[in-house]
Amino acid sequence: MRETLSSRERVRLAMRYKKPDRVPVQYYYCPVGYYEHGDKLNDLYASMEGDFGPFTRVAPPVLQASDFDETGAYHAFKRDEWGVLWEFRIFGIAGIPRDYPLADSDKIAAYTAPPAPEVPEVPDDPAGAKILSTRNDTYYHLYNCGSLFERMIALRPEADVLCDLAVDEPFIHQLADTIVGYDTALVKAAIATGADGIAFGDDYGTERGLIMSPALWRSFFKPRLKELFKPALEAGLDLHFHSCGYVWDLLPDLAELGVTSIWPQIPVYDMKKLAERCRELHLAVAIHTDRARTMTYGSPLDVRDLVLREYESFRLYDGGGWFYIEADNGFPWANLEALVSTINEIR
Repeated sequence: MRETLSSRERVRLAMRYKKPDRVPVQYYYCPVGYYEHGDKLNDLYASMEGDFGPFTRVAPPVLQASDFDETGAYHAFKRDEWGVLWEFRIFGIAGIPRDYPLADSDKIAAYTAPPAPEVPEVPDDPAGAKILSTRNDTYYHLYNCGSLFERMIALRPEADVLCDLAVDEPFIHQLADTIVGYDTALVKAAIATGADGIAFGDDYGTERGLIMSPALWRSFFKPRLKELFKPALEAGLDLHFHSCGYVWDLLPDLAELGVTSIWPQIPVYDMKKLAERCRELHLAVAIHTDRARTMTYGSPLDVRDLVLREYESFRLYDGGGWFYIEADNGFPWANLEALVSTINEIR
């Protein structure tokens, strides 16, 4: 009989390519899932324990009349703390910037980031963060610590940002450093509050390749990420990196930066090649079952077959990854049931 580990121990083993007692599971409680499926989504999630936090019943969201247009379609505008006005066409799904605070590059010099969270006091010895992180050793605590490129193209139009990067405008360096300063405060707060790992995300790829050249990414983004991650690495935290699109060429760089695990857009890769490459680089993988096609348009049998292929391709029984579950818009209920029940069966 296998020893039963705590969730925290289970995730740590899997992230280090060591055999866990069972494959870890991470839930993201996406609002649109509860909007479409209601309270029964709580019952489904309650049927299988997660490892990144205790289960909490989420109240299905109730929208206001002002969130819909004259045709009855969801259509909302919201301005965030950075000053970006976002337009939303699908509830719970990322919006599109409609008012860029820094469309005029002359405004960058005077721009300031919103107030960063206060950082609790932490012992000077980096090991102090490890002591704090044992305050609750039941679950694995992963804290979101922002983005860089995605924040840049929310504040300023993406085409302009890419041109600024290509010609190496001084003001684009200033903008990036402002964002890094804010994100660094998030990292330090995560350390001080006892995180096991930090999560960072930037979408650097399309479905065919990188948005920018590897050389440009390495000269502009890599040094900034290195400085941003430094406090977390010194404190012994894991680094989890999300990037949609095909970022194959950057995987060795992420490993070099000290990234422990990645959350990739698996369908844009050859799954077996990606699994082999990540195992070579010792990058654990969050397995997010194809939401664009299989989860939305496939059958429950398609979902089951894909989950089993993911399990075998990434050899999750030997460690190196976990299942990530998120109920996006348009997922048939039967497919969600198939996803959870198949993972539960594997475990």
